[in-house]
Amino acid sequence: MDPFRTLTAIAAPLPMPNVDTDQIIPARFLRAGRDGGFGRACLHDVRFGPDGEPRADLPLNHPAVQGAQILVSGPNFGCGSSREEAVYALWDFGIRAVIAPGFGDIFYGNALKNGMVPVVLPEPEVAELTARLQAAPGSRLTVDLDARTVSDEDGVARPFAITEFARRRLLEGLDELDHTLSLLPEIDALEQQMRRQWPWNAGLPSPTPSSD
Repeated sequence: MDPFRTLTAIAAPLPMPNVDTDQIIPARFLRAGRDGGFGRACLHDVRFGPDGEPRADLPLNHPAVQGAQILVSGPNFGCGSSREEAVYALWDFGIRAVIAPGFGDIFYGNALKNGMVPVVLPEPEVAELTARLQAAPGSRLTVDLDARTVSDEDGVARPFAITEFARRRLLEGLDELDHTLSLLPEIDALEQQMRRQWPWNAGLPSPTPSSD
């Protein structure tokens, strides 16, 4: 997992509440697997009409926001199922940070463990950013994980909260396995302590179920 420190990038507005995981990646696209990437499937039924053509009225489809790495959306983003492919789809679409007034709990956790930054800002601030992005497509935002701020092109910084544990893992690019491996010295030390404290437990086989 790549470290995340500061990202300045085009931000795309998606002014919709309750964008659920089935909207982020419809279930019918899951059967093909991720080998070719889920980018095309990302928000497919939001971005495209029934005729398969891009919706011209959707800010996310504006030519100036193509290649956006930051998504700004409405409350309760990523609600619905525990579908981790929703994070994969956004990632394959190019998104590295999502800003919203709130997230589905499971989506929030899945984003963090895959290196994507879910930024929670107050709803009025998100509405203000969305209005700016709609008025000037192609505008950039800066997500600064060191400072825990989101800044616009005028330099106005808006603070956001994130646990120190999650922030440190993102800054260092540690996924769950990397984090566990980084703790091996402490794990070994605990095992040695337990052997000294309870030597009669060292090396004993696990109990086997009775055949009675």
